[in-house]
Amino acid sequence: MAPVPAPVSGIHHVTAYAPDPQQSIDFYRDVLGLRLVKQTVLFNNPSEAFRGPTMYHFYFADGAGTPGTVMTLKPHHSIQEGQVGRGQATATAFTIPDGSALYWKNRLEEHDIHTYPLTDRFGDTVLRLHAPDGQPLELITGTSDIAPWTGEGVPEEHGIRGFHSVTMHPNNPQEAAHVLEALGYEQVAEEPTPQDGDWMRFAVSTAEHARFVDVYNEPNMHEGRWGYGTVHHVAFRATDDAHQEQLRTSLIAAGYGVTSMKDRNYFHSVYFRTPSGINIEIATDPPGFVHDEPNDQLGQTLQLPPFLERRRAEVEAQLADITL
Repeated sequence: MAPVPAPVSGIHHVTAYAPDPQQSIDFYRDVLGLRLVKQTVLFNNPSEAFRGPTMYHFYFADGAGTPGTVMTLKPHHSIQEGQVGRGQATATAFTIPDGSALYWKNRLEEHDIHTYPLTDRFGDTVLRLHAPDGQPLELITGTSDIAPWTGEGVPEEHGIRGFHSVTMHPNNPQEAAHVLEALGYEQVAEEPTPQDGDWMRFAVSTAEHARFVDVYNEPNMHEGRWGYGTVHHVAFRATDDAHQEQLRTSLIAAGYGVTSMKDRNYFHSVYFRTPSGINIEIATDPPGFVHDEPNDQLGQTLQLPPFLERRRAEVEAQLADITL
């Protein structure tokens, strides 16, 4: 019997659809105060690179693009509006310090971002909101080893400190539990709500940030529909290629259809889909975001993978203009 692989190290990144590149920059950078660490495009295979629309792929994170802090957006005007629901990751949560919830509520409302009344989940304060494109987000108080990015005007004492968690809303919560356990998560809490649903919290005990996944069970919720305002996939952290391959082998043995490794330039990835339809990626920590531009210049210019560099003019001509 093959040895059980080491658990993932929490969340690596979350990727969502969006309708407007400039709107994504204006919100995630200028309102949430995250750093735009990479502007690039979707990495299709060379033979498929121009079959569909060429679109940006933005990465927003802490100052260095640390795994566990990276929110990525795939914005394009041709993407239809989605519907958040069962069979999806239905909310992405960032960690904020204790005592910062009212600062963020005021800041968001000053930028005309609607927020909901503060709530409590597993003892943490939760501020729910929607991005301008409808993407459900949460700011949750907690601890993290991530230093906040302060380059966009948010005071350090209130700055976002990477991911707190993602919420999954599967058709069958036990199915989600099996997937998470296969990745090395353990259930650490359960909490009913006054409404019809209930929560289960899973954690990787060795992760120092982005350690939680919350599973929400509300059987009467409608099915999700992919499009802008929804999460495309959640990526979990593998230490390196060897660790990723161990996880891949273990998942295949458990009956999941996992892809071969894909080189995404800033990490290596494998993908699979849960029976409920939730897309999951396992991404490696290396090589990171500074291998093709220095840290002090991250996100300032369009970076292309080697197979598209010779077609830069063609790529740029298909992209919308943005203001940084």
